[in-house]
Amino acid sequence: MKELKIYSSEYIMNTPMKPIEYCVDGLISQGLFILAGAPKVGKSWLALDMCLSIAKGEKVLGKATSCGHAVYLSLEDSLIRLQNRLYELTDDPSDNLHFAIMAESISNGLPEQIEYCRKRFDDLKIVFIDTLQMVRNESESSYGSDYKELSVLKALADKIGIAIVLVHHTRKCSDSDPFNMISDSTGLSGCVDGSMVLVETKRGSRNAKLYCVGRDIENAEINLQFDSNLKKWIVTDEPLNCKNKDNIFLAALYVYLKKHIDFCGTASELVNVLKSVSDETFYPNRVTRDLVQNGYTLRKYGIDFQYKRTRNGRLIILHYDCERDSSDSKNGSGVTVNGVHKQYLANP
Repeated sequence: MKELKIYSSEYIMNTPMKPIEYCVDGLISQGLFILAGAPKVGKSWLALDMCLSIAKGEKVLGKATSCGHAVYLSLEDSLIRLQNRLYELTDDPSDNLHFAIMAESISNGLPEQIEYCRKRFDDLKIVFIDTLQMVRNESESSYGSDYKELSVLKALADKIGIAIVLVHHTRKCSDSDPFNMISDSTGLSGCVDGSMVLVETKRGSRNAKLYCVGRDIENAEINLQFDSNLKKWIVTDEPLNCKNKDNIFLAALYVYLKKHIDFCGTASELVNVLKSVSDETFYPNRVTRDLVQNGYTLRKYGIDFQYKRTRNGRLIILHYDCERDSSDSKNGSGVTVNGVHKQYLANP
């Protein structure tokens, strides 16, 4: 018989230990997690946004991330669908973000495949499995079988020090406790370190609440709204105002160029300089689209633009010509673009 390894309370309380590491601050720590939601509710968009944000070290849902390698097992998608989704989220590929569209089942090689990822990417932070059903072994669900199956992944996550997030479905029937809506038995919730359930307030409203519970995270209910332009869930205490981001972006761009005449730089650099004239939040991956789709309006406002590819990426080149500016805002401090008026005070 193997003896229990016993630790005294004095040892536990007085021994310095490595603190718990979070991939997403206060939301996802090292360990095994479930992200559940109804079919087509947008949980895969949320998972992909989380994965991309960790790969870039950017905030997601307003929370800081630990930058490192991220692997997304998109087991219900094709490469072309993945390509389309990525272009919706970003125009800047990350060397830290990796994908697979096929994987073995939990009992037939998946743990070894994840361990290989950990060896290949020394700074691996997280693996998303979308969806759990694609790697299940058991055809029937019971508390014991579900717990036993997921415990393999739980042990693996603890062993190699990463987070594994299982994207899963919820039942059709509603429940006062959203965690009871997670499909299959409660053995899934019992095994994992944390659960996140995305529940739309009204089907098709794109307003939702993310319920979070876990061993190393505080229970939380995060109000979200899905931005159809950005393809991202945005944290909000109130529904987002319906406003045309294209128009606001063009207005800010116009005011900036009236003062500075020229701009040459990346999309990220353009977003950064626009902070001097606008409190709005703009996103680099949308700048290219906004410029292209509003070419006629830009010409009306005397703005020429072109792109130049370099070894360091794609540059945006903009020039303002006062003589060709036929807008009503030419001589004012405010600007009206396609019916949207904004009053900007440029920094002196």
